[in-house]
Amino acid sequence: MKILRASDYKRMPWKNGGGETVEIAVHPAGTSIEDFDWRISMASVASDGPFSSFPDVDRTLAILSGDGIDLTVDGDTSVTLTRSSEPYPFAADRPVFATLVNGVTTDLNVMTRRGRFSHRVIRQPTPVSLRPSAFLRFVLATGKHTIALSSEKFELGPLDCLSVGAEVTGDLAISGDSEVFLIELHPEAGHGLH
Repeated sequence: MKILRASDYKRMPWKNGGGETVEIAVHPAGTSIEDFDWRISMASVASDGPFSSFPDVDRTLAILSGDGIDLTVDGDTSVTLTRSSEPYPFAADRPVFATLVNGVTTDLNVMTRRGRFSHRVIRQPTPVSLRPSAFLRFVLATGKHTIALSSEKFELGPLDCLSVGAEVTGDLAISGDSEVFLIELHPEAGHGLH
């Protein structure tokens, strides 16, 4: 297990130049926004506009703060995402336009390259006990949380993230003052987690 602190996340411009993204984790390590196998990030959306297109990538969006955004996918499918919405999966190579509901919104963004990885994002109320998994998982804190594994305890602050590998064989007990986001990454055939 490894704690990723919000203060250490890497900041970079959006692919389309329309804002800033905060990279939580990427695989392979050090890869660019063009050639990752998977990427977990956050972004502050400060104005209406199109999303960057990522060929052969699947994406899930969840709202972390603010009043949310309206997404128009392929010019016709419209969905409103708020802090109480379930994470929304969609193909990152389809045209998507975002309209702010009421001011700046921060989102969680998980992307996986088709044929290499797939993913699942779950909005999880706490307290919760997570069983061991064969997959790499990340737990993103939205507030202050304690994660216990047998006699070990880890303290997470807002937007800190815990990386949990398949070698962790015990249950994780998560408690705190708010929900967490659980991110699972599933390798496709021939693409293991290193």
